[in-house]
Amino acid sequence: MKKLGVGVLGVGDMGKRHAENILRFVPEARLVALADPSTERLKAVAAELEISQTFPHLEDMLEQKEVDCVLIAAPDTFHARAICATALAGKHILCEKPLATNLGDAHDALETVAQTGVHLQVGFMRRYDSGYSAAMKQIEAGEIGEPVVFKSMGRDRDAPPLAAYQSKLNGMLLYNNTIHDFDLARWLLQDEVTEVQTYASVASRPEIAQYGDLVASVVNLKYERGAIGNVESFVQANYGYDVRTEIVGSKGSILVGSLQQTPLTLLTRGGGIQVLQDHFLTRFASAYVAEVKDFIQNMLNDRAPRVSGEDGLRALELAVAAERSYLQSKPCGVARNAR
Repeated sequence: MKKLGVGVLGVGDMGKRHAENILRFVPEARLVALADPSTERLKAVAAELEISQTFPHLEDMLEQKEVDCVLIAAPDTFHARAICATALAGKHILCEKPLATNLGDAHDALETVAQTGVHLQVGFMRRYDSGYSAAMKQIEAGEIGEPVVFKSMGRDRDAPPLAAYQSKLNGMLLYNNTIHDFDLARWLLQDEVTEVQTYASVASRPEIAQYGDLVASVVNLKYERGAIGNVESFVQANYGYDVRTEIVGSKGSILVGSLQQTPLTLLTRGGGIQVLQDHFLTRFASAYVAEVKDFIQNMLNDRAPRVSGEDGLRALELAVAAERSYLQSKPCGVARNAR
């Protein structure tokens, strides 16, 4: 059986998890190299995973013939640059969200991918979660009729340390957190958002205002076909990691997630159905595995990724419009294909 050689860029919490998943759960792939500018972190992860090929820079890893594709889990601000370098090296890419932290870099990345002919997948892993996948099947089957209202929320338990804001290595709340909900907003309704209106706060942590970031936000959405929506993000919930989504349609409603960590609830005239999940602490663990498995299978068979660079661009456009709405204190249209 042919195996694809995978190099992982960035071995923080996310990159390490991806590397572990490749080693343990993806038999069609070989974890052949790791890259990270932090020598201490790189050495520790490589020793734990028993990986001998380690590099301080992406470019060094890209020179290795055994590396067929690269999983990018570096901080947000490096994503677009890493995509371009990897594409120019002729290697396929699975990049964590966001695609970039601005539209100019995103377009440069997508243009480089198109010119080189490699495949690019963006890491919106919620599409691979059992609850969200089941919800999509119910929506496509017409169980709730025509979608009318989209509601989603994501609450992190612990606020990032102040150093995370000071470094400015990752995008602000709307780019780093809410972008998952922006992707779901498009995907689950199979429609594009045309206008957003953002309300945001730093009330519980005013010191981060100087870094241009937010503690909480609410973004209202308006869709092309007439649906409406609302997305809430919060990084200091304290009680736990809480992700919930509801799609209300003309014949019923679907809820993904709950305080009891039920991944899916379907409400129709005939009653309710719940699909239970065993462990909340591993809420998206299986989704990350499924995401990488699907990416590897598609690369082995030269198929286009399920979550494309275009999907990454559309979600980024929503984040940019949401930030503009917050800064200008007014509703803002979503500009398509603008730089």
